[in-house]
Amino acid sequence: MTADLLDDLDWRGLIAHSTDPDSLRAVLAGDPISFYCGFDPTAESLHFGNLVQLVTMRRLQLAGHHPIAVVGGATGLIGDPSGKSAERNLNEAEVVGAWVERIRGQVERYLAFDGTNAARIVNNLEWTAPLSALDFLREIGKHFSVNRMLDKESVSARLGGSGISFTEFSYQVLQALDYLELHRRHGCVLQTGGSDQWGNLTAGVDLIRRVTGDTVHALATPLITKADGTKHGKTAGGTLWLDPQLTSPYAFYQYFVNADDADVAALLKVFSFRSRAEIEALVAATVARPEAREAQQALAAELTTLVHGQYETDRVLLASRALFGQGELRDLDAPTLQAALAELPGTEVSGALPSVVDLMVATGLSESRSAARRAVTDGGAYVNNQRVTDAAQLPLEADLLHGRWLVLRRGRRTLARVERLR
Repeated sequence: MTADLLDDLDWRGLIAHSTDPDSLRAVLAGDPISFYCGFDPTAESLHFGNLVQLVTMRRLQLAGHHPIAVVGGATGLIGDPSGKSAERNLNEAEVVGAWVERIRGQVERYLAFDGTNAARIVNNLEWTAPLSALDFLREIGKHFSVNRMLDKESVSARLGGSGISFTEFSYQVLQALDYLELHRRHGCVLQTGGSDQWGNLTAGVDLIRRVTGDTVHALATPLITKADGTKHGKTAGGTLWLDPQLTSPYAFYQYFVNADDADVAALLKVFSFRSRAEIEALVAATVARPEAREAQQALAAELTTLVHGQYETDRVLLASRALFGQGELRDLDAPTLQAALAELPGTEVSGALPSVVDLMVATGLSESRSAARRAVTDGGAYVNNQRVTDAAQLPLEADLLHGRWLVLRRGRRTLARVERLR
């Protein structure tokens, strides 16, 4: 076990709240413990915010502790009020059940399921579904003070507006029940989660104390924000998903490789499994040579490999180099090229291909035909990484990559795409 595990989590900026830091430090430094984190199937994929919890679980497992991932087949049917200004739409049981299986598969990527501290994944529907309403109220509900429940931030924030239904009001009781059951079944003594879950985490700690007299712990990670205070995990296309069908590996890589210099140190601490010395060296390199983006590239490659695997990372790196003339675009398979080009501004054409000058204007690479002609004359216009030497040049059908795309470039780094409609 790692005696300074809590110090390391704190250095990485992964502790927002904990119930008893000194006691938890002693627990983590002793014999291996069982801990858990829950993931509700409120969508078909996990996202950036869930990744914070997944890497935190992985760190605890690497330190020798036993992870339990709860995929909330029960709580996913209810809806958590945390951070929400209105009621969630309640999804059909069949939809939630399908999402449970998808999310189970995603969680499995981050934990080890063999060895002396093998992880396990459970579904809280297993112990929640058999409970009758009367049993739930008599055995669990009696331990909850409505006054204290109303004081929870996620609840109190709703009371001044549109209010909150009994369904979502009950969520914290169900999450507390999860902790109690895992404590009984597996000796679980720590729950982790986001800081927006703090009220639910402490509800479980309190329920276990009331029912069993045992002392257990909760640890909340902070919301990961940018230096300007805005949230991480939002892209031009929306949420940064962990499912490659919703956010391509290329777009995922680009999110992190484009991180601001002011944000990359914090992102490395949270997400990288490099040592403190390695992270500090990368941060120092960014300060000394910001144009090289060494820290961003290291972070993006490590995270893309963690989430999508080495094969996808290799394809992403190949595409990234090829787009900027450091590789052959025709070597890219169609899905990888399509994902890379989706991140670029561009235009669509049908029929005969216009001149390169017209395409540069249509894609926004140049503000006018005269500016586009100057770029050609100055040797700064490229089609598929081939320099254009004639302002009247017309791309050929054979130039279309996979019969569908052209990659335009002005100068060294300004890119655009042209897609031929089928």
